[in-house]
Amino acid sequence: MTMTDIFNITMMQGFAGLSLFSVLLLMGLGLAIIFGQMGVINMAHGEFMTIGAYTIFLMSTVTERYAPGFMQAYFPFAILLAFLCAFGVGWLAEWALIRHLYKRPLDTLLATWGLSLAMQQIFRSTFGAREVSPKLPDWLLGSWAPAEGLDIPINGLFVMVVTLLVTGFVMLALYRSSWGLKVRATVANRVMANAVGINTRRTDRLTFAIGCGIAGIAGAAFTTIGSTGPTSGSLYIVDAFLVVTFGGAASLLGTVASAFGIAQTQSIAEFFLSGSMAKVLTLLLIVVILMIRPQGLFASRIRR
Repeated sequence: MTMTDIFNITMMQGFAGLSLFSVLLLMGLGLAIIFGQMGVINMAHGEFMTIGAYTIFLMSTVTERYAPGFMQAYFPFAILLAFLCAFGVGWLAEWALIRHLYKRPLDTLLATWGLSLAMQQIFRSTFGAREVSPKLPDWLLGSWAPAEGLDIPINGLFVMVVTLLVTGFVMLALYRSSWGLKVRATVANRVMANAVGINTRRTDRLTFAIGCGIAGIAGAAFTTIGSTGPTSGSLYIVDAFLVVTFGGAASLLGTVASAFGIAQTQSIAEFFLSGSMAKVLTLLLIVVILMIRPQGLFASRIRR
């Protein structure tokens, strides 16, 4: 094996890791908003990702059956619908359950874990236990070959562009919109935020719903790299919490950096080691770094 072959293999594994990075980053962004900004441990976050994935599958099925001429254009609209569906369910979950459990982290953990199991059963009863996959548009299939021996999947590039757009929009909204100002004021000092007229309950509900909606977009991205089942989202919840904790719970920039590091380490290591050993190596690196820097890569400077 020549050095060129090794370079091409490493590059292709790196680009394969970008697809995992996209899913982890979108999941981590939602958690960074809910867990990092609000202090809510949402164990059902993976199920909101599954809502997004099933939304893509339903849109694919309906479009193929009733509007086959729209198959090449349905996917971007399905991503928007995935966000709206997860957003709506998140809004309802916050109103019915989460709003009663603020400042009770253990209770939110147990309650959202129960919600996670209930949602998994709903998925199983509605769609069945078997995994399903949507029919993707032709333009998402195939690969791009910028050099001989180097093939980059087009669906990975598309998901990467969507992820960058969502990340940029979230950061812009958090630091340049009235919603972001209210969120940051509530995180900094909830009592004073209430005193100056900010409806912190409404801010909490909208923030939770937006975090869930971003998880729905992560589910849409997931459909391009894997099939969807009732427990698909739960497979990513631990990695998503690792991304947020490793990057720094209240830092969106830390979430981006940690998602990239974890995804690339795991993807490249999987080529040289088994999948389980690559996971162990990634976790060991995270544990060692967190022992040195327990506050994460980017420490929060927000006054609590």
